[in-house]
Amino acid sequence: MQSLEPLEIGLMFWAKENARETLQDVKSYGVRAGQLGFPGDLDLAGKAEQWSDALKNEQVTVTTAVCSYVGEDYADIPTVQRTVGLVPAPTRQERVARTKAVADVAAKLQIKSVACHIGFVPHDRNAPLYTEIRDIARDICDHCANHGQAFTLETGQEPAAVLLQFIRDVDRPNLKINFDPANMILYGTGDPIDALGVLKDYVLSVHCKDGDWPPKGQADALGTERPLGEGAVGMPRFIQKLKDIGYTGVLSIEREELDQVKRAADVRSAVALLKRLTGRT
Repeated sequence: MQSLEPLEIGLMFWAKENARETLQDVKSYGVRAGQLGFPGDLDLAGKAEQWSDALKNEQVTVTTAVCSYVGEDYADIPTVQRTVGLVPAPTRQERVARTKAVADVAAKLQIKSVACHIGFVPHDRNAPLYTEIRDIARDICDHCANHGQAFTLETGQEPAAVLLQFIRDVDRPNLKINFDPANMILYGTGDPIDALGVLKDYVLSVHCKDGDWPPKGQADALGTERPLGEGAVGMPRFIQKLKDIGYTGVLSIEREELDQVKRAADVRSAVALLKRLTGRT
């Protein structure tokens, strides 16, 4: 596996059926690292072998395997609470199994981190659901530990203090954070720069994503994702804060834009912005 530079610019991308073509598309943005997402409906049979060959041939380094699940819907906060992550009871068992299966594939690819949105963790530590999710996190952490992997929770759906307490209650050394600054804004859970300071000891990976706060007066609404540098995160402050806390990992650009032409243009713009902010141009 190739060595990466501190604050290497990378991309959050999703596995498609043709691994080589997927990686060639990643490289077209001038990056050689990032996070590999496994869609919930992707058949994992044979994927370890396929992706192992493709990663070796294309010389792309993947630092995190990201899980998503069939049936997730990010339309608004109540829908997220009902459908996203490992919290919804009707899908919990199959999604835990899916997470472990992705971890198994990732282990064969020498990927040392497995990430997901765990879902809305209750703020009340005495709530039965809080205990259930804590125990699920312990179970997945222990499975990942067998592979020498971290289990990383993506930020956004809880304020930083709640997530910090949850991590301490799970009490597993391999439970870490995939810090997404835009999600803090999109869910209205707090200033991402302040949150990064609170959670700094657990940050293993980051997304570079931007967005605007939820509209005022609409309690259940989410904010709007924006191209990097055009939202409320404040990317110069974010990159400087990462440097201040000693983060040296990959800066994985995430752009969730359905229009693929616009997404490609936004990713290229994001790469250029991060090059300026990290002194690469």
